[in-house]
Amino acid sequence: MATLVHTLADHSDDVNYCAFSSSCLATCSLDKTIRVYSLNNFTELPYSPLKGHTYGVHCCCFSPSGRVLASCSTDGTTMVWDAGDGRVLAVLAQPSGSPVRVCRFSPDSTYLVSGAADGSLVLWNMQSLKLYRSGNVKDGSSVACAFSPNGNFFVTGSSCGDLTIWDDKMRCLCNEKAHDLGVTCCDISSQPVSDGEHGFRYFQMASCGQDNQIKLWLILFADFLGAELKYKYTLNGHSAPVLACAFSYDGQMLVSGSVDKCVIIYETTTGNTLHTLSQHTRYVTTCAFAPCRPLLATGSMDKTVNIWHFDLKQPCAANTVENESEVAVEDWSEDDVSAWLCAQDLADFVGLFKRNNIDGKELLNLTKESLANELNIESLGLRSKVLQKIEELRMKLISVTVPDEFLCPITRELMKDPVIAADGYSYEKDAIENWISNKRRSSPMTNLPLPSLVLTPNRTLKMAISRWLETQQK
Repeated sequence: MATLVHTLADHSDDVNYCAFSSSCLATCSLDKTIRVYSLNNFTELPYSPLKGHTYGVHCCCFSPSGRVLASCSTDGTTMVWDAGDGRVLAVLAQPSGSPVRVCRFSPDSTYLVSGAADGSLVLWNMQSLKLYRSGNVKDGSSVACAFSPNGNFFVTGSSCGDLTIWDDKMRCLCNEKAHDLGVTCCDISSQPVSDGEHGFRYFQMASCGQDNQIKLWLILFADFLGAELKYKYTLNGHSAPVLACAFSYDGQMLVSGSVDKCVIIYETTTGNTLHTLSQHTRYVTTCAFAPCRPLLATGSMDKTVNIWHFDLKQPCAANTVENESEVAVEDWSEDDVSAWLCAQDLADFVGLFKRNNIDGKELLNLTKESLANELNIESLGLRSKVLQKIEELRMKLISVTVPDEFLCPITRELMKDPVIAADGYSYEKDAIENWISNKRRSSPMTNLPLPSLVLTPNRTLKMAISRWLETQQK
């Protein structure tokens, strides 16, 4: 069930694009402005509208963290804004000066790609805000772009109907004629899938075009094979050119908007139509699902943006992991972890955790070192926030009735593999080994020198903990 919950009517001309972060919605228009709204009550933020472009704005997008917003325009520039206060961070001029039609951030925010009407493509380095690589589509204008979730490659769509796969060095890996009358939009699902046969991971991609069609594709990417684009099937339903398409966060739904003024929501596994929405009075130019909120935004040449609430098939931000008490955290799937992140207001990290295959067991084992060195979360504040939420989750797993002798004196967590040290105290094996490996030769409990570094398994305690756990599960 999809229900219209709000209509935004602040733009004075065609709405060309809309994009979500975890907390905001951005919309852009031929009226030269970008407007930013809070998802809590759909009120416009104090610094909105953003003004700086001298011609119509074609596209806008948030960085994965939501802290930066990019927009591109007929004026030949891509502007980078601070999403917190609306400050202009950079004005990136397309080298050719051609109108810029599309812009996209890479999943790790390293790059921003801009595609222009003359077919030119630029990869901008977001750290230096300088041109990193440039290229051109084979024919026509660059009108569509989507990054793979792992950030290793991106796909562009052209007005001549081609889909082209590029790597992050701007090398063309594959080119496919997809839509006879031109591609208008493309999107890649954030959820990679294994083919089950060769162990390769592929990505679902959707493209739409002036031929009234939406096509589903599979992109196979392997270092030794390059890239391969496989046609899956075509979704029908629109009676006119399809201008926009977008996957839901979990990849199970696909939304499209068309010149026929309709919005259609499909189930991707079956191709069945779930909803047809007909509230717009002119061409539907853009549509987007919110990341981990049951919201959909659709924009139109009728100058409005409609916000829809729909029933989720899978738990997400609002209803999170409802079976948390039934499924042990260490048994959580990657999707369960994603839902938990959304519920903790950490939706910006969903893609990062997915790319690193963080399931429940991996989640509980994360440390400040692994967050920095393995997941490359540079901000100390963000690392601390994630670690705090993980620590809260760990504490929930430890009931206040846990006997104190079952907790490791170092970690204060329930022991899984208790050992007896030379000071006579029992510790979690990994914890005391780490203590000793850091050249600490004193007892964690008494601070006196350890007469020996020998650790003896405490099988009696381990059996007692196991029996206690069994009683808790009854």
